Amino acid sequence: MTGPRTEATAGELRAAGLRVTAARVALLETVRAGDHLDAEAIASGVRERVGHVSLQAVYEALRALTAAGLVRRIEPSGSPARFEGRVGDNHHHVVCRSCGAVADVDCAVGDAPCLTASEGHGFSIHEAEVIYWGLCPACSTSGST
Repeated sequence: MTGPRTEATAGELRAAGLRVTAARVALLETVRAGDHLDAEAIASGVRERVGHVSLQAVYEALRALTAAGLVRRIEPSGSPARFEGRVGDNHHHVVCRSCGAVADVDCAVGDAPCLTASEGHGFSIHEAEVIYWGLCPACSTSGST
């Protein structure tokens, strides 16, 4: 592990109370460089950076990084869990019904209004998750449904 980005990533892991390993640094950097990757794609990216790592180790590290708030897990219906490095800003997602592509969508009305539910049922709400469904530009022009 070398380089300023890698050292910064290691510092973030330490600040979150997590043990710093080459695999965790590679995993966090892979998630941040990727685009809503699933665990298998993340494992492949980690392997390119540090060599062998088991899929189970990737799942365990993703669980720890998600719990620490360094990674966000999203679970579009009918799709494996996806992970992203964009955290803490209450953004949403758009998912293609045909190919499964996922893209970020900023909250249309700002941060706090998205957290104001029409009925909170006594809950203290910290996050809103909205998923828009449709067809991506490529699938729209190819006639996919």
